[in-house]
Amino acid sequence: MKELSLNILDIAQNSVKAGADTVKIILNETAEILTIEIRDNGCGMKPDFLKSVSDPFTTTRTTRKVGLGIPLFKLASQQTGGDLKITSRHKDEFPDSHGTEVIASFYKNHLDFTPLGDIVSTVTVLIQGQPGIRWIFEHKTQKGSVKLDTDELKAVLGDVPLDTFEVIVWIGEYLKEQYLEAGQN
Repeated sequence: MKELSLNILDIAQNSVKAGADTVKIILNETAEILTIEIRDNGCGMKPDFLKSVSDPFTTTRTTRKVGLGIPLFKLASQQTGGDLKITSRHKDEFPDSHGTEVIASFYKNHLDFTPLGDIVSTVTVLIQGQPGIRWIFEHKTQKGSVKLDTDELKAVLGDVPLDTFEVIVWIGEYLKEQYLEAGQN
């Protein structure tokens, strides 16, 4: 993929398919390293599936036998000298604390570093596509932080759905404004 934000979109969609009602996307960025964490409270993965999830021929899809999201994300991190780790707790073994956590690190100064891309559009697309899920987004940098929690928005909006056109536009502008205030473009 040409942008890491597209990998984030793909993995967050996996969280939705796993039945998560809360998905956290946390980016920690220094001058040298970008760490991307995606955490959910979905059904989790059984240990056997977890062991093979980064194999492109392991997928839950029924339409085709290849799943490239996780393998490409892992490759993108490892090409920079970083790594990808996945932990998961399946609901059968952990009925009260199940879910999956994907953590990828990237060395930003490496020649093969894939740019983050349009993270604002990624977040707004996720919210628009699944307004019933609690989306928590945070991007921490040395210059400041950008944050969004859809539960806070729902508390203010009341009965106005998050996927209303005006609300989605406002969310995008709100995130862009925070990026500008934090000294990022």
